[in-house]
Amino acid sequence: MSAEEKGGAARKAAGAKSASGYFLDPDRRPAAAFAVGIGCLLLALHHAGLSRLTPAYLAAWTCLLALPAGALPVVIMIERADAWRPQPETALLETLRGLLVLMPVAALLALPIPLAAPLLYAGPGSAGPDGPLALFGAAPPFLALRLGLYFALWTGLALLFARRGGEPWAKAGRIDDGRAVLGLGLHTVVGTLAAGDLVMSVGTNPALRFHASAFGLLALAAWSSLALAAAILVAPPDVGPARRRHDRLTPLAVLLLVWAGLHLVQFLMLGAAADPEAAAWYRLRSGSAGRALALSAAAVVALAAVLTLRPGENRTRLVAAFAVAIHLAELFWFVTPAFRGSFRIGLTDVLALAGLVGLAMGLAPVVRRLVPGLAVTPAWPGRERARSGAPGLVAGDRARKPVVRPPEAS
Repeated sequence: MSAEEKGGAARKAAGAKSASGYFLDPDRRPAAAFAVGIGCLLLALHHAGLSRLTPAYLAAWTCLLALPAGALPVVIMIERADAWRPQPETALLETLRGLLVLMPVAALLALPIPLAAPLLYAGPGSAGPDGPLALFGAAPPFLALRLGLYFALWTGLALLFARRGGEPWAKAGRIDDGRAVLGLGLHTVVGTLAAGDLVMSVGTNPALRFHASAFGLLALAAWSSLALAAAILVAPPDVGPARRRHDRLTPLAVLLLVWAGLHLVQFLMLGAAADPEAAAWYRLRSGSAGRALALSAAAVVALAAVLTLRPGENRTRLVAAFAVAIHLAELFWFVTPAFRGSFRIGLTDVLALAGLVGLAMGLAPVVRRLVPGLAVTPAWPGRERARSGAPGLVAGDRARKPVVRPPEAS
């Protein structure tokens, strides 16, 4: 063993003995994140109690659900476009596929929600508007059954569209058309039912709840915008042939405009004083913090639209960071005011979100091993070089299926 190898081994042994070296070890990182997540949730429980932690947990869980559920339609649309116009796999698409592994993670972390149903939803005998599937009641068994149905369908779609390696090029045509249409249609139906059944129905006071048919589409638009913005922040710039598709700001701006338009339409149609339930729902969320959130969201949408005239990497990441912050706050804005009488982000919300993030980071590697079809850790083109093999080979390419060359390349 050379002197350099001996020195490296000594430094590794010294680092393993320290707390930072232990928790920053990639092999121990998931366990450390899981422990931190449990600690944050226990701290939030001690700080606020179960009655206040429960709605914060539900709102934080919807933030986690938004990443895979929002990435799914974006992946479908990109794959469908590439089926007719063959392009190299981009770092952004790789990152969006990687987010799909969070679908089973969100399903596992949804287990406490049926148990806390009496604290989150009104009893079956109460008066007031009902959710799409409230015919079955908010009893824990029926709520667990509906959650199982939602995630069974979502996970099946995630497994179907988590493939990579150029396969859509070989399957362009009716099969891809039907697969894309079926995937988008099924996701829209499941997402609309889940959003209305789990989010729009929150609150134990029936007088402060109402249901809108457009809310499901609004939630789906918010989830997709959040997932795309998060992927933009994580994915590195493309290199090589994929760099010609570097404009990531335009699709994000389109999703933000659709999301803002749905918000405006719902407010104009249902926020009028003629609808008492809708007026009460908006009144809970129209305090100073709610108005500040609305103005901030309008500013972010306007900024995204203006910057599409001169897109750039730094500008895109700036808009994406603002969009992530706005959407995370909005998902709490949907849930927590029904239990607090107004909208505000407190320590309990921050701890619940940090706890869910830690639990998700701890469970994701386990899910990858149990569900190999979702083991799509991004191998960003041109960014990760294999330690061995042919020069320039991207790490992970050897494990992929052979890429089918487009017709014009033959």
